[in-house]
Amino acid sequence: MSNLTRFGISMDTTLLEAFDQLTQKAGYQSRSEAIRDLVRDYLVQSQWHDPQAAVIGTITLVYDHHSGDVEHQLTHLQHQHIGHICATTHVHLDEHNCLEVIIVKGTSETVRSLADHLIAHHGVKHGELVCTTTGANLH
Repeated sequence: MSNLTRFGISMDTTLLEAFDQLTQKAGYQSRSEAIRDLVRDYLVQSQWHDPQAAVIGTITLVYDHHSGDVEHQLTHLQHQHIGHICATTHVHLDEHNCLEVIIVKGTSETVRSLADHLIAHHGVKHGELVCTTTGANLH
């Protein structure tokens, strides 16, 4: 980080103490490191608000593979979006439940739509899209 700028922040003492405790527990070496991560996270979130932004993320699904033909139908949906799916990991949780983690990329709009369709599918017990960035526009 050769191009650093120093700036001041005014904050309620109680809020700062809570922040310091949390950052120390998380293992940050300084407030600056923690604040930089918060700013980066805010920038990543704003990137996902642009429907045409190039993004990457994971879709996590938990489903009962005995529920209808859910496994086949989820695979079929993924094949329809093959250009946006980088990888899939399948884990057998117990005799009924499976976990699937799907790494996806594309525009924010496309990835969100794919996640919505997979998560809303009959037989999926829980699903979540975790949004991140390709890193191209993040310093």
